[in-house]
Amino acid sequence: MLWSRLADLVLLLHAAYVGYVVFGLAAILIGIALGWDWVGNFWFRATHLGAIALVAVESMLGLACPLTTLEDRLRRAAGHSGYPAGWIAHWLRPLIFFDFRQWVFTAAYIALASIVAAVFWMAPPDWTPRRSHALDGRPGTSR
Repeated sequence: MLWSRLADLVLLLHAAYVGYVVFGLAAILIGIALGWDWVGNFWFRATHLGAIALVAVESMLGLACPLTTLEDRLRRAAGHSGYPAGWIAHWLRPLIFFDFRQWVFTAAYIALASIVAAVFWMAPPDWTPRRSHALDGRPGTSR
């Protein structure tokens, strides 16, 4: 039971990672179009670019995703032969795993990483550090 729960937790983390990459790009594009300041946050943009770049490089090198490998090992430790149809696995697996040839995934990851890098370059994040309100010299704040 513990191993199954841990495997489900890894699957949730994996789904969150995929969501960060996919929905992060959508949020960035929408945010740029609508002038949302928060999409210019350097750390958000850099970690987003890094997340998809990592996936693309792993795929180009033929490396298995460590989250997939960990989840599979935890499910096997739970006595399952691969991916059982537990509740979380039943709903999340079809959203993030597809049955395509590896080259299709590699091409998709490279294309997505290229798009994210192009957006990063064409609409660069704000590189200037934000000043703390406590240090801006306004009355009632300390310096």
